[in-house]
Amino acid sequence: MQSFTDPNVCPRRVDQRVLAGWRWCASWPGGMPQWSRLQFLLLFCCILAFMHIALNGIPSFVGGPLTLSYVEMNPLDEVLLNTATNGPLLYTRKGTNKKRSQAKSTTVSIRPGSTEGLPKDDFDRSKKYSFTLQKRDLDYCPNPPPSLVGPIRVFMDSPSMEQMIRIHRRVENGGHGFPKDCRARHRVGIVVPYRDRESHLRIFLHNLHLLLKKQQIDYVILVVEPIANQTFNRAKLMNIGYSEGLKLYPFQCFIFHDVDLLPEDDRNLYSCPVQPRHMSVAVDKFNYALPYKTIFGGISAMTIQHMQMINGFSNDYWGWGGEDDDLSTRTNSAGLKISRYPQQIARYKMIKHGKDTANPINYCRFKLMARTEYRYKKDGLNTLRYDMVAIEKKPLYTKILVDLREGEERETLKLLIPQC
Repeated sequence: MQSFTDPNVCPRRVDQRVLAGWRWCASWPGGMPQWSRLQFLLLFCCILAFMHIALNGIPSFVGGPLTLSYVEMNPLDEVLLNTATNGPLLYTRKGTNKKRSQAKSTTVSIRPGSTEGLPKDDFDRSKKYSFTLQKRDLDYCPNPPPSLVGPIRVFMDSPSMEQMIRIHRRVENGGHGFPKDCRARHRVGIVVPYRDRESHLRIFLHNLHLLLKKQQIDYVILVVEPIANQTFNRAKLMNIGYSEGLKLYPFQCFIFHDVDLLPEDDRNLYSCPVQPRHMSVAVDKFNYALPYKTIFGGISAMTIQHMQMINGFSNDYWGWGGEDDDLSTRTNSAGLKISRYPQQIARYKMIKHGKDTANPINYCRFKLMARTEYRYKKDGLNTLRYDMVAIEKKPLYTKILVDLREGEERETLKLLIPQC
């Protein structure tokens, strides 16, 4: 039987360089093994399989970067993965069974009045803010917060404001809450677009203050309301809440929150995200499933940088519908990705309510959505126009009352899209 390395078994037009390679292999002591093409193919597949296992199955083999597995992590670890936190986090390599570890905070001994050795502030502490700043000499709060239990009771009754003031007596006037014995890792503005749902607002405030206290967040609840006889513009109200919020406190991020959604799990952290985060993943109204994959409505969390990159929300969605999908398109167009907590954690109960006559269906929304990718840099924070009517610190929230200037805004929109 002829050797596989024998050039006589090959076609006449075979490349001369290949023939030279065969002759070189055959010149080795003992010659080339008498292997068939099938055996060579099997050997090649085995080599590929070994390389795949070495590179992916055992990251420490190559000393490569840390990779995190969503499959092997427990749900809370997956939440923390999408959290931009002050202070270091340590994660184990993919493929190990070890739990996520937390770097220990260090206690610094300093002289009274000295700032030596303290973490550097990311804001101007000499500036006068509307709410109390936390002390610098506190250690950062543990991560994750120690009092989280998972599923929690949702209070659907509507307590009076007097009752809630007694219950939440540690909340600062204006709806500012923060931990007293440690330094919060997140400063979060909760923006709530609102009108004429007083009982919903009380239920919302009661549930959210209870949750955020357990999560050790430094937060302020900002309720943004238009004046009477104006069509509801949810997206523009959220732009206003963001813009006015930055004047009141050095927030690191904002969570834009519908007033009728109540969290069911305290592991659903109201923290600053690495990527824009869709928080209301599983709502009881939709059988705890996403209505569609690209949805970015209900509750969304974004940092200051994210808001600048996407130019905030659109100002042109008057009435119900479209602004959430517009936000999703903006996010993707800016090169960002929408992240979500696990479905078993990001659960919400929706307060039932009737139709809002001041929030009619926006029949122009599809025409606007078709132009989002091209218009988002010219429609948003950089074109935001409104008149401030009043900012009032209530016991459990800050009320921002605004004139949306609907008449002139709609006239401007009609120049672009006459049907609107």
